[in-house]
Amino acid sequence: MSITESYPPAFRRVINDGARSATAEIEPVCVHDKDIDIPVIDFECLDKEILTEACRDWGIFRLKNHGVPLPLMSQLQEISESLLSLPFENKQKLFAAVNSPMSYFWGTPALNRSGDALKRGAQASNASMVEGFNVPLSKLPASTFCDDDAQRSELELFSMSGAVDKQCDIVSRAWGLIDEMFTFSVLIEEYGRHITRIAVSLFEAIAQTLNLELSSHQKSDYLLESTGLIRVYRYPPSDKTAGEALGMEVHTDSSVISILKEDETGGLEIMKDEEWFRVKPVADTLIVNLGDMMQAISDNEYKSVEHRVKKKDMTTKRHSVCYFVFPQRDCVIKSSNYKPFTYSEFEAQVQADVQSLGTKIGLLRFTPESPLFL
Repeated sequence: MSITESYPPAFRRVINDGARSATAEIEPVCVHDKDIDIPVIDFECLDKEILTEACRDWGIFRLKNHGVPLPLMSQLQEISESLLSLPFENKQKLFAAVNSPMSYFWGTPALNRSGDALKRGAQASNASMVEGFNVPLSKLPASTFCDDDAQRSELELFSMSGAVDKQCDIVSRAWGLIDEMFTFSVLIEEYGRHITRIAVSLFEAIAQTLNLELSSHQKSDYLLESTGLIRVYRYPPSDKTAGEALGMEVHTDSSVISILKEDETGGLEIMKDEEWFRVKPVADTLIVNLGDMMQAISDNEYKSVEHRVKKKDMTTKRHSVCYFVFPQRDCVIKSSNYKPFTYSEFEAQVQADVQSLGTKIGLLRFTPESPLFL
C-alpha cells in the first residue's frame, strides 16, 4: 500500500499533483510571515501575573514543566501515526469493528457529540486537509477493549479487506491490529489522566486571577472532567503547487480550556492585533488556549483566541493531539456581555450554524442584540 492510500480520496490529488479543488479555500497568508513568541507559563511555579497577562492579552500560552512523561507522549504519537497510516477504507470501519466509543473523522473538525462529522451548509468551504480520531475519555475502559470472539472475528474479516498480499497473514495481522488498538487505548487513557490534572489545576489558577470565589460544585460545573475528549489529528503533505490550503480553518474553540501537543512540523497560527502569526513548535512543551466558555465565564476579561492550521512546509505531514474540556451541560453561564445560556444550548446553536451556514458563529449568537437562530 502506498502512503497516499491511507488518506481520504479527496486528499489524494492534492498530495500527488497539487490540485486545489478538494480542499478548503485559500486564506491570506501571514502578513509578516514570521513566528511569534507566546507567553510561557511554568507549571511547577505558576506566576499569577504572567498567567493573567497571557489570558487577557493573548488567550494562549506555552506550558513548560507540565509533568506529562515524555516517553508517554512519544509512544502515543508513534502508535497513533501507525493507526492513521492504515488504508482509508479500513480506518472508516476501525472502531465500529470492535464497538469502540472512539471514531474516525476527516475533512472537518466540526463533529457532533458522537464524534461524527457534521454535514455543513452550502456556504461552507470544501474539505479541510485534516483527519483524525475522536476519543471521549469517560467512555474508555481499555480493559474491555475487543474482549469477545465476535469482535475478533470481525477484525479478521476487516483485515482481509485491507489488501493483504498473503492470505496466511490475515489472522496474524488481525491480532496485531487488536494489540495495537488496545495499546493506543491504554496510552491515550493515561495521557488523558495527566492532561485532565493539568486542566483542572490551570482552571483553578485562572479562576483565582479573576477573583472568582467558586465552590467545589461550581468548579465542577464550569469544568466537568467527564466531558474531556482528545482528538488526534493528522494533516497530509501536499504538492508544492497546491499553495497554502488550510489544514484547519479559522475558528475559536468551544471549550473552557484546550491543551495541544504538536510535533516539530508546526503550522498553528493565531490572530494577534488583527494579523496572523505562526506559533513556532517547542519540544517537550504544551500549548494551552482558552475557549469560548472561558471567555464567557470571565465576562470577556479573557479571550478565546482565533486560530487556524496552515503548514509552512507542504512536503511533510503534521501530527498533533488536542484535549478539550467543557462545562456541565446544564450549567447556566451568566455574563454581562451575553444572554444567560447553558453549554447544551451553546453546542446546539453551533451545530445549527455549521449545518445551515457552513461555519460556527459562536458567542456572537448570545450577545443581547443577537436573535438566536435555532
